[in-house]
Amino acid sequence: MNNDHNILRILDAAANRAAEGLRVVEDFTRFVLDDAHLTRLLKELRHELADTINTLPRSDRHAIRETQHDVGTAISTATENVRTDAVDVCEASCERVKQSLRSLEEFSKTIAPTTANRFEALRYRWYTLEKALTTRLRFSDELEHAKLCVLINGTFPIEKVHQLVNSGVGMIQLREKNLNDSELLKLARSLCDAAKVPCQNGGAMCLVIINDRSDIAAAANADGVHLGQDDLPVREARRILGPRKIIGVSTHNIEQARAAVLEGANYLGVGPTFPSTTKAFETFPGTALLKQVAEEISLPAFAIGGITLENLPEVLATGIKRVAVSGAIAKAEEAGNAAHEFVQRLTDDTAC
Repeated sequence: MNNDHNILRILDAAANRAAEGLRVVEDFTRFVLDDAHLTRLLKELRHELADTINTLPRSDRHAIRETQHDVGTAISTATENVRTDAVDVCEASCERVKQSLRSLEEFSKTIAPTTANRFEALRYRWYTLEKALTTRLRFSDELEHAKLCVLINGTFPIEKVHQLVNSGVGMIQLREKNLNDSELLKLARSLCDAAKVPCQNGGAMCLVIINDRSDIAAAANADGVHLGQDDLPVREARRILGPRKIIGVSTHNIEQARAAVLEGANYLGVGPTFPSTTKAFETFPGTALLKQVAEEISLPAFAIGGITLENLPEVLATGIKRVAVSGAIAKAEEAGNAAHEFVQRLTDDTAC
């Protein structure tokens, strides 16, 4: 290894920036998001970065360090000292990590090509984590009020949709498999129109999600799509819908939930929790999976499958604070009243 003085100074500075930036982002996911999954992945990346940096002798890097004579320490911009909140701090550090990894990769090529390849691999892993983190933050405002998702089909009357909206339902998912594409698109557009009428109680408008069909969601200008494990991958749905639509993913085990986070899902459906009156399942991961997801993943997650007002406390005890229901609303004499009761209990539990 040719210990070029100037190259080592660059690598030392870039290594410090990358490690410091990763620590800041890790602290954000740990203490602000309470996200064990992303925190663990960031910690693993930080430790592998340290191992890679240590292939460049630490004693050599420290020996040529000239902080007191570094012209860059006296140069700053007005925006460097302005951070509005924790998210702003995190985003600034994300950029610092990305730029530092590129600098490490490029300059290490001149003295340690094998190490440069390791820095390149770390950079690509960082891109995936940055995407997952940005996705986690992007729709936080839109999804914040969506504690209850009601699944409906084509037989659900539009006037009852108005009742759901006025009861404070934050999300309605259209799950209809018996209509042709033309009829499904017409229904989806009608649902979008009905759900976008402002609530009488002054609450937020209701999100409309189309089950399975990214093309119908795009054509109807719905708020997003919900994908099952056998549907299009998230990346393909994103190509159809673009960057500004919501994508949810059904997950039936913790590995699927972890994968959905890295693939760019905006929220998770987790279950089935209990036997359902509207859909048949062979296995039930139950409340154990809800607890796993609640403990590990901060992405918005809806428990689904046979959830009623009677078993809702069992669901909430797992740490999951959102639910998706179908039969409990569709079969109620007053859909609006039933939905309002769900919303009230979910809101009260969140407040506690």
